Amino acid sequence: MREWADFSMQEEGGRTTVVVTGPLLVSTIANLDAGLRDIEDPVQFVDISGASPVDTVGAWVIYRFAKAHSAEVLGASEQAEVLLEAVEESASEADIEPDRLPLYMRVPESVGATVFELLGGVRRNLGFMGALIVAFLTTIIHPSRLRGRALVRQMELVGITSLPIIGLMSFLVGIVIAQQGAIQLREFGAEIYTINLTGRIALRELGILMTAIMVAGRSGSAFAAQIGTMKLTEEIDAMRTIGVSPVEALVLPRVLASMLMLPLLGFYAACMAIIGGATISQLQLGIPFLTFLSRIQEVVPTYDLYVGLVKAPVFGLIIALSGCYQGMQVKGNAEEVGLRTTKAVVQAIFMVIVLDAFFAVFFTEIGWG
Repeated sequence: MREWADFSMQEEGGRTTVVVTGPLLVSTIANLDAGLRDIEDPVQFVDISGASPVDTVGAWVIYRFAKAHSAEVLGASEQAEVLLEAVEESASEADIEPDRLPLYMRVPESVGATVFELLGGVRRNLGFMGALIVAFLTTIIHPSRLRGRALVRQMELVGITSLPIIGLMSFLVGIVIAQQGAIQLREFGAEIYTINLTGRIALRELGILMTAIMVAGRSGSAFAAQIGTMKLTEEIDAMRTIGVSPVEALVLPRVLASMLMLPLLGFYAACMAIIGGATISQLQLGIPFLTFLSRIQEVVPTYDLYVGLVKAPVFGLIIALSGCYQGMQVKGNAEEVGLRTTKAVVQAIFMVIVLDAFFAVFFTEIGWG
């Protein structure tokens, strides 16, 4: 049966002594703490000669009570004396929380902190990019340092295993584009131009853009979670200790795999979107499936394909960089892994859409609009 700490009060010569008995431990001190708080009469001495053992929480309760009543602690063992001195040195009268600043000061402070955080993020991203470039150049000079198996494995994870979901998504998107486009073009008697609409949008924009968004949510998040977990379990520190560069071993294969697989996935997605458009056109518009496909070759310029293929490696680089960078920033606890993973996906999708807008303007200016 557990023994609880207790106390009694003794009066002698007009002086009151609180006699504490039992173990002064965090697991046994609850009733004692509540009882001591209820004492309002003056107390001159606190006798703890019958209290053993004592831990830090027990020493803190005794010290706080004695200080509140300006009482002297008697009968402390050597261990108790050490703990009482330790809690006395660590005691502080400061407020638990600082005073809240007025609104006119909080707003500029918050804005300034945000700006500095953004500038620090830019600096860290540039440093990470520099480390990746160094690792890439080192691999070019010494090809044997490229981890071929890791690269092939990441290509499988980024590309092969994502074919079903990207194919289904692109097929359905192609159906939606063709069906909605036909409804609008029917008012002008130009349903045949549904082929032009579906082919150009699929090859030029939606094929690679939707693929990049899917890869960011699927592989970018995986990169952040995998590397973040390794950072949290100190595996990355262990790699540095034995002379292995984490950027070469973990980041470079993922970046190369994303840059190599995005063009193939984008082209595959565009083809599936065109097939989806051809399917709905045969079912609802009366345009034969093979006629739709042969017409695509006539009305879609070749440079539309080149536009998608040029954007794909850049999108792959952004997605892999964001995921790996956020993973390398994990520290503290497991919650940080989830936060960094979410941040990697949001950051990658945002940057992909922004870059797609810049590419649209650029290709229009050079006559590929």
